[in-house]
Amino acid sequence: MRADRLVHLLMRLQARPRSTVGELARELQVSSRTVHRDLDALSTSGVPVYATRGAAGGVALMEGWRTQLTGLTRPELQALATVGAPGALDDLGLSTPLRTGLVKLAAALPALQQPALEHARQRLHVDASGWFTGREPLPHLGKLRDAAWQDRRVSLSYQDFDGACSRRTVDPYGLVIKADRWYLVAGTDKGPRVFRGGRIGDVRLRPQGFTRPHGFDLPVFWKDWCAKFAVERPRYDVTLSCTQEGEAALRRLRPPADGERIDKAPAARGGKRKVTLDFERESIAVSQLCEVGAGVEVLAPEPLRQRLAALAASLQALYGGPGQKRPGRRAR
Repeated sequence: MRADRLVHLLMRLQARPRSTVGELARELQVSSRTVHRDLDALSTSGVPVYATRGAAGGVALMEGWRTQLTGLTRPELQALATVGAPGALDDLGLSTPLRTGLVKLAAALPALQQPALEHARQRLHVDASGWFTGREPLPHLGKLRDAAWQDRRVSLSYQDFDGACSRRTVDPYGLVIKADRWYLVAGTDKGPRVFRGGRIGDVRLRPQGFTRPHGFDLPVFWKDWCAKFAVERPRYDVTLSCTQEGEAALRRLRPPADGERIDKAPAARGGKRKVTLDFERESIAVSQLCEVGAGVEVLAPEPLRQRLAALAASLQALYGGPGQKRPGRRAR
């Protein structure tokens, strides 16, 4: 454990010209006294590390000195072996640079560690692609990538969830991939907003650039936005009566949190459960409830019951019941 920490400490000092003992202790998650002991150990082993006092002081390596140490710990080797070239990088045209970069990194490892990397690569493989699902068409992703890299304003057309189209001029701060969906985080006159990549059309790069807001951090913004979206997203509550078969069907379609709600719902007479789930929109409720079949009955809202009843009647008229003659076939 200490050997790994010493390597981490050495690489940290090499990456940054000067750090305080307090900063090093927080990063290494140890006490300041432990950092002092580790610095002494590095100095004893021949590493030219020194400390200076004062407001501008800190711990640093001798100017111009660099280590040739490129070794990785076993967990780091195992993590590195899982890195591949997911479809997201293909979308950005970066899958080939990733592969060549990994080859160069592997070649830089000490000879003793190269077999360990291959050992890990043959025992853990990550496939980020989904089953039977195609990726969204993203014809304008290249322009958005260039605009984000160059801090250049763009105008684009956008279609929201309900199909309404609009034209906007935005400042592309960055791109985010979540599962298999691309999103654009962009500045607008109402502050940072998120646009789903598959709904963006007709992107045009504007001649003027923009200045990113001071202190804007893309990963921090995305984490906060996702938490806010989970709370403020549209809600469409549906009250259901479920048989055991219906419960099982719902669990296959719905997120794990809904399975927990079903477990907490008390069983009524006949063994059915009454539970209220959030489907976000009526259209989503219709599509999913058509899949679960007769094991799930909608109790409320009434408009959803009526819509499902009308859909069932139209399907009955189209397909008919058992023994009904099919169009175009003569009775014998």
